Amino acid sequence: MQKNLGSTDRIIRVVIGLAILGVGWGYHSWWGLIGLIPLGTAAISWCPLYCPLKLSTARKQD
Repeated sequence: MQKNLGSTDRIIRVVIGLAILGVGWGYHSWWGLIGLIPLGTAAISWCPLYCPLKLSTARKQD
């Protein structure tokens, strides 16, 4: 599994994931658990949706 998330993309995903979790917590809703998805993809630096789209925000390694 090759990493396909760059550092900026990871930071954005962490912020969005925490925001979704916070809103879910504030409204006492289980829907807030959806925030775990962007947090998980940021943690492993890999997004499964980027593969079929052939996208990558990671830097090219020499």
